[in-house]
Amino acid sequence: MLLDDPFNKKQIPVAQNGSFFTGHLNEFQKSPLRFMRTLTSRYGDIVRFRLGPFQKVILLSDPELIKEVLVTKQKSFIKSRDVQSLKALIGEGLLTSEKEMHMQQRRLIQPAFKKTHINGYAQDMIDITEEYMNKWSAGMETEITEDMLDITLGIITKTMFSMDFKEGHELLGDSVEKGMKLAIKRMRSILPMPLWLPTKTNREFKQVAKALDELLFNIIGNRRQEDGLKEDLLGILMEARDEEHGTGMTDEQLRDELMTIFLAGHETTANALSWTLYLLSQHPEVEEKLHNEIDAVLGTESLKPEHFQRLPYTQNVIWESLRLYPPAYVIGRQVDEDVEIGGYLFEKGETVLMSQYVIHRQADYFENPDDFTPERFENNFMRTLPSYAYFPFGGGPRVCIGNHFAFMEMVLVLACITHRYRLRLTPNHVTIKPQPLITLRPKPGLRMILEER
Repeated sequence: MLLDDPFNKKQIPVAQNGSFFTGHLNEFQKSPLRFMRTLTSRYGDIVRFRLGPFQKVILLSDPELIKEVLVTKQKSFIKSRDVQSLKALIGEGLLTSEKEMHMQQRRLIQPAFKKTHINGYAQDMIDITEEYMNKWSAGMETEITEDMLDITLGIITKTMFSMDFKEGHELLGDSVEKGMKLAIKRMRSILPMPLWLPTKTNREFKQVAKALDELLFNIIGNRRQEDGLKEDLLGILMEARDEEHGTGMTDEQLRDELMTIFLAGHETTANALSWTLYLLSQHPEVEEKLHNEIDAVLGTESLKPEHFQRLPYTQNVIWESLRLYPPAYVIGRQVDEDVEIGGYLFEKGETVLMSQYVIHRQADYFENPDDFTPERFENNFMRTLPSYAYFPFGGGPRVCIGNHFAFMEMVLVLACITHRYRLRLTPNHVTIKPQPLITLRPKPGLRMILEER
């Protein structure tokens, strides 16, 4: 079946067998990853389907079409409805702001993620990880997904606020985790309740948002009273000035950006590390090669920031893990005006989905795509791929601003851990499945045993 097209463009195939009222909502909610892969294998690089009675969705799996949406004609799109729903928690930060405001904020924030600053944070990443591992011991059983969340929270609070691990975790840990859980519930709801309705979930959401507001505004206020500049993320953001007008960020803008960095830079990195440790536990030959590289580079030394460049296989392990289990597993956009993409008409109000999880597992671009093979990234492999056949950090003007920070963090944390330990799933561990929430989590978590090397 094909839609009528008054503009005489190419017609988009329409997915069959949906319900009259709900479309393909049930299949999508039950298993979005399987649903998107099935649609792509059945209909090809573009297909239209419906979620509920009104929401029309286009799924794209062609790198060229994705590039048009994210780069060439990105001005015809805005963030999807589920991301817009996060504004109630994170405000108008980089993740949710649009058009000129987004570009203005990005110009202000970019200096915080310059290479010189990121390199300066590398020692903090190592120190936090080593400090956390001091409470580990050989033979210990631990919930590694929670450990990675703790480590990445420690790193973000240290690099953002110059707080030590304990202070940052006690001050922000519970509120951030509660906020994430409530934001997930709100995003996954097809018809989220207006926040003015006094439902139990809405009351909890407002309480958590208020608590985070008070915490962050208190941190910002105290920092403004201090003499001198701290070279952490908050200090750099407070000093940032618009080139045209010379203005800096208000406290409200700072709060929104800090919340965005927490949301985008905490759980995503933790999940990527969790998936990597899981994959290594299932592929001892890759793990052994990783250990050999780390041992050859470090010897009996502790990890140092300058070792990062000397760990190419460790880096490829991360790249391959991000391919198979990208924490940002789908990008959504809402069509803001009728626009032609690849000869197809995209109508205002439609939702466009582009799934890294689906495209990263396409045999057209990756040989044996479901295998864990870090060696595939050798010899500048990424340069041989079409643009947007591999895009774990998104792309275009909205590419993740902290991608270099996050990648360095993942490599250094992984090197710290695997220099001292092998990790194995506990006996009779339940089957691990990807759980697509805001990010792609291992479900039901990873209980692992630490084996000292």
